[in-house]
Amino acid sequence: MVNLTNYNPNNVSNPNNNIFGLPTNEEDARLIIVPIPWEVTVSYGAGTARAPEAIFRASMQVDLFDPEFPDAWKQGFYMRPTDRKVLMKSDYLRKEAELYIDYISKGEDVSANQFMCKTLKEVNEGGIFMNTWVYDQTKVLLEKNKLVGLVGGDHSGPLGFFKAIAEKHGEFGILQIDAHCDLRSAYEAFNYSHASIMYNALEEIPQLERLVQVGIRDFGGDEWEYIKNSNFRVIAYFDKEIRNRQYEGQTWKQIAEEIVDKLPQKVFISFDIDGLDRKLCPFTGTPVPGGFELEQVFYLFSRVLESGKTIIGFDLNEVGIGGDTDWDANVGARVLYRLCNLLVTSNS
Repeated sequence: MVNLTNYNPNNVSNPNNNIFGLPTNEEDARLIIVPIPWEVTVSYGAGTARAPEAIFRASMQVDLFDPEFPDAWKQGFYMRPTDRKVLMKSDYLRKEAELYIDYISKGEDVSANQFMCKTLKEVNEGGIFMNTWVYDQTKVLLEKNKLVGLVGGDHSGPLGFFKAIAEKHGEFGILQIDAHCDLRSAYEAFNYSHASIMYNALEEIPQLERLVQVGIRDFGGDEWEYIKNSNFRVIAYFDKEIRNRQYEGQTWKQIAEEIVDKLPQKVFISFDIDGLDRKLCPFTGTPVPGGFELEQVFYLFSRVLESGKTIIGFDLNEVGIGGDTDWDANVGARVLYRLCNLLVTSNS
């Protein structure tokens, strides 16, 4: 393991070092962060494919001292460089997907247009490529007994990682922080859409014992039916329901403990940044009114840790890029730091 004994966390971060200014390398770090520069199927705002690099830069401003996890960083966090070939493939297919989405939005018949049929085929093949690439990257790291987290990119990114996690750990559950259910089947005919990530995970990964969704506030009737017919394999805590329970006297502590009780022993955290109030993520791809304060989510994560359940991995997705400041990346970097601290502490 990397030796950070003599590293002074109070110094100004050296931009030539790795994530959070730590002088780490992949071989010695306990936790490896894999960037997923992919946003092919986003259906509203774009830019998240370049979020990993923006978060990396913003991470230099994160103070390493966290009273809840004062020494977690000493185990070593390392973020891989963005794979430029994957980013270029995402950029190309994103333009193709935009043409396709514009075409179908006008009610046109895809089967009657040879070009659009070809475009759809290419985008769906791109989704398979991305899933395989993520699976291959994460599987090798897990086999080396590394702890692994992903930074997207859109929310389609972690499916391959879920599969590698299932092979490594067997049965597990996902705690999803999100404004959306992401339970749509082949949204806009894209088999691996960002809006289909949890549907695909449930359909393709039998080891996924339970999905607990928290903060949902924008969903379709088909997703509602999927939840109701899941035999409690999917449990959704809707934003309105949480607020109503609090208005009627329940505390967030009570609700958070109930959420944790629904999770199996091994927990994967899937964090879509749009689960937060939009003031914290103004340029996220599909913003929805409502959402959590950051400390509410961190409190929930702490309850997971204190319950004795094991956090086995995480993804952070949909951090936007835009505006005159790096506000979204700044918030994203702080979310990432907390997720890193939680993961290494849970596996200490």
